[in-house]
Amino acid sequence: MKTVKTLLCTSLVAALLMMTGCNNTAKSVNITDKSPELEQVGYSLGYLMGSNNKNDIPDLNIEAFEKGIRDGYSGDEKKRALTQEQMEKVLMEYQKKREAEITKEVEAKAKANKEAGEKFLAENEKKEGVQKTASGLQYKVITEGTGAKPKATDTVTVHYEGKLIDGKVFDSSYERGEPVSFRLNEVIKGWTEGVQLMNTGSKYELYIPSDLAYGETGNPNIEPNSVLIFTVELLDEAAAKKAQADAKAKQEAQMAELQKLAQQTKPEEAKKEAAK
Repeated sequence: MKTVKTLLCTSLVAALLMMTGCNNTAKSVNITDKSPELEQVGYSLGYLMGSNNKNDIPDLNIEAFEKGIRDGYSGDEKKRALTQEQMEKVLMEYQKKREAEITKEVEAKAKANKEAGEKFLAENEKKEGVQKTASGLQYKVITEGTGAKPKATDTVTVHYEGKLIDGKVFDSSYERGEPVSFRLNEVIKGWTEGVQLMNTGSKYELYIPSDLAYGETGNPNIEPNSVLIFTVELLDEAAAKKAQADAKAKQEAQMAELQKLAQQTKPEEAKKEAAK
């Protein structure tokens, strides 16, 4: 939740947005990428401000907000509906109310995720091929490699896909087309433990309880108390180099295609300029 100071700064951005108009009279503006620059700037600021604040102030009265912008920008103190102290007081009170609401929502979601995760893990450990460690981590061997097992202090190279228990994929090196290298003791506990179980060249599925993942805090892409499912492929040196070379070749091919398209469009642009 933003502070009062941030909310006031947001209002200042909105006031700057109003300055991009020709006058202070309300009017409908049809914005396209051909509109004058300041109209595009104004729309962009307004859109970003609205989309970035819709969750913080979901019930904002847009008409009152616009009136505040216009009254403030006019510089006429007689138009002020509230004193500075009154504005700061109401913003502070609203902030406290929203923080309480958000805390309640997060706690409810965390509780629901915890219950759903525990139910999933209880059912999952009964499935064929699923094994469980003392920490509660569950895993299934998809392909068993023959290389050495890494230590926690080792740097490993993996391909992986991460998803939630509802099947939603939240991260995938496969989709990016490039494996990832990292020090094994610098990731979530479930990864540190799970990947150490794998021989190099193996492919496992890890079912990671929330306390071995992002716990009660979650992260921007993962809700609190979420159980995570990872398909992990521990690459040997040769496979890692091949995957990285393939990714580089793909990027170079994409760049070459973009350059080709750019060259093709230049004659057309020249013709348009000549026709003006």
